[in-house]
Order: sequence, then structure tokens, then C-alpha cells
Amino acid sequence: MTRRPIIAGNWKLNKTVPESIELTEDIKVKLMDYQKEKLPVVVLCPVFTAVQAVSNVLEHGKGIYLGAQNCYWEDNGAYTGEVSVPMLADLCVSYIVIGHSERRQYFSETDEMINKKAKAVLSHGLIPIICCGETLEQREEGITDEFVAGQIRAALKGLSEEEIAKSVIAYEPIWAIGTGKTCDSPEANRVIKMIRDTVAEVSSQDAADKIRILYGGSVKPSTIEEQMGMSDIDGALVGGASLEAESFAQIVKGTMLARTK
Repeated sequence: MTRRPIIAGNWKLNKTVPESIELTEDIKVKLMDYQKEKLPVVVLCPVFTAVQAVSNVLEHGKGIYLGAQNCYWEDNGAYTGEVSVPMLADLCVSYIVIGHSERRQYFSETDEMINKKAKAVLSHGLIPIICCGETLEQREEGITDEFVAGQIRAALKGLSEEEIAKSVIAYEPIWAIGTGKTCDSPEANRVIKMIRDTVAEVSSQDAADKIRILYGGSVKPSTIEEQMGMSDIDGALVGGASLEAESFAQIVKGTMLARTK
């Protein structure tokens, strides 16, 4: 089955509103000459304060989509500091990153919380990008597969086959995020294939064949073509390299080149 790749830029806690507008405009210009029908789905995930501004710059539905870095699972209420899915949908957000390792590590998010967020995102017609991944200690202990599969089972609990099929998963080995280290492509593909098999177990083979699973962890222009040449890698969740228009555009280009081989 051919799955359309996704290249999502997670800007994390970077870029003011003017800087976010400038970066978005630069990315639009650099992707303008690419054949639109061959473009992967491109998603930009700015900080909350810049979501409206980036939304105003984008031509929604024309190859570049707006994403958010997080959300809360309740639609409204006494939850100071939180942002709900309907509020993000109102700004034309299409994708929401949930369960990123930094949210789990620094803000104590649990598998149960991430499951609630996934249900909330899907209930409002948006697409969750569900993150998973192991620490260096867990990898060295040889429990990568067990741990990551557990994260996936918990995140997808109670979702329908249709909801799972339209969701996106991002495998991000924590030890490779922002460290300059990259999980080699065959190993990343092996873990992603294991994730796909886990999806088949908890849902169906059809859902597993349809769901797109991205790789994240120090993705660069120099690594993307090899990564996208793997059988089960459907794109990338890009961190640092998404903060520069040229490097992000080169990652998009590398994705297109890999899919033409």
C-alpha cells in the first residue's frame, strides 16, 4: 500500500510571532517550485502564540498544513493555561502532536493522558501525531520493543479501527532527539515495523497498513533520503532542522527523491 509521506516541523519553544511569519513565508517560497502532486504532506507546528499568525500566512489545503505542539483533552473549563482542540480547530489547525517525550519527561504526561488527548483530537476531526520512544537506558537494557509497544497499546486504547487508520505515529528514540545522534535507518525501520505489527494486533491489518508512522530524532537533509527509502518509514517529525527554511525544504526534497526511486 502506498502511503503519502508526512514531513512535520516541530518548532518547539522557538520563534517569536514575527520570526514564525518569516519562516513560514520562506518555506512557502522554497516549496513553491516543487510539483504539488508529488509533495509530501507538510505540517508546520509553531508555538501557541504564533498559531494564528502562521495560519494567516498558509493557504490551507494546498500542501502545507498547520499543526500544534500539544492540546488539552477537555473542550473548556477551569483549566488555567491549557488550550483545547476546538480552539485549535478554530485556527485551522489540522494536526496536533501529542505525547512528545519532552511533554512526558518535563511535564509528567502519562499514557492515560495521551490516550485522552488522542480521543479528543479525533473527536473533533483533527489528526493526532502520537509520539513514542525509548530512553538510552531502556535501549541498553534491551526493552525497546516491549516499552514502545506498551506506549502504542495505551495510546490507541478505545479507538476505532477508522480512528487508528487516520492517526499518525512518530517514533522518536529519546536518546537521538537534539543530540546529533541518529538511530540508523535499518534499526529505525525495524522498530517502526514492530509498531505497525502492534497496531495490527490491537486493531486490524488494514488499519496497520493505512496508518502513517514517522521517524524523529535529529533528522537532517543528509539522512532523510536513506530514511525514506526504508519500507515502513512514512515521513519525519523534524526538530532543529525545521527552524531553517533551507534545511527543511531540503528534507522535503529528499523525501520526494526517495519516493521516485
